[in-house]
Amino acid sequence: MKIQQIRNSFLLLITATIWGVAFVAQSVGSENNGPFTFNSVRCIIGGIFLIPCIFFLGKIKDKNDTSSHDYSKESILQPAYLILQKKTRKSLMIGGVLCGICLFVASNLQQFGILTTSAGKTGFITACYIIIVPIFGIFLKRRTGPFIWLGVFVAMIGMYLLCIKEGFTITSGDILIFLCSIVFSIHILIIDYFSPLVNGVKMSCIQFFVCGILSGIFMLIFEKPVLSHILASGIPILYAGIMSCGFAYTLQIIGQRDLNPSVASLIMSLEAVVAVLAGWIILGEVLTQKEIIGCILMFGAIILAQIPSRNKITV
Repeated sequence: MKIQQIRNSFLLLITATIWGVAFVAQSVGSENNGPFTFNSVRCIIGGIFLIPCIFFLGKIKDKNDTSSHDYSKESILQPAYLILQKKTRKSLMIGGVLCGICLFVASNLQQFGILTTSAGKTGFITACYIIIVPIFGIFLKRRTGPFIWLGVFVAMIGMYLLCIKEGFTITSGDILIFLCSIVFSIHILIIDYFSPLVNGVKMSCIQFFVCGILSGIFMLIFEKPVLSHILASGIPILYAGIMSCGFAYTLQIIGQRDLNPSVASLIMSLEAVVAVLAGWIILGEVLTQKEIIGCILMFGAIILAQIPSRNKITV
């Protein structure tokens, strides 16, 4: 495995950890605020957080890029340079808007669903994208290695042990979160397509403002936001905005580069394990022996997915 792929896998592992704890923040934040209000505020905060990051990262890049040619000042290459810039900006806007729409649909489905189920269960149903992404990949003519499919199978067993209680009870919230998982799968594949073409931090910033604005419109139509309630949930909202949105989603876009989307989805599915552990430690949710075994199987699935296949995998 390439050094860059190992680095990107580590970035996605950090992403999964932040997201796992964020399920607790979402659960606490939903006690005082409607789903659209919570997501609108946190996404706007995430977008604002990234603006100075984009500025400073741009300054660093300009400083370190002194050896590159300034094609914009070379008359012969200027037309090609301008065309490339225009194409990059177009890809950035399209990618950012599409990611923002997916994030709007998925995050609000998730926020509505978490009202009627636990933080840990929400995390694992959301992580169903580990099977949905490879299935979508078949239709997109992406070849997935046998160890990844084996990892998916083991992970699904782990998810079953963690999520499904006695009597196979399914709530309306579980259904909403499963639909959220489908949309997140589309979100992963969109990022897989656009992340090599554009600046990941800028695309992340655009998606947050798109999601925040769309959620804000629905907030004004269907909810009655109260400033005191928002301030009362300040810590969960700030965590969800700065860490889960501004930091983790940006790491996702950067980390998915040069990784098979099926592998990326398996690594990020560890958010479910973290969600259960965080719910147990912070909210006092019970972690049974069966759920502990499920966590262990999930970790094993991630290791299986990292084993290189003899056959070259098309990414």
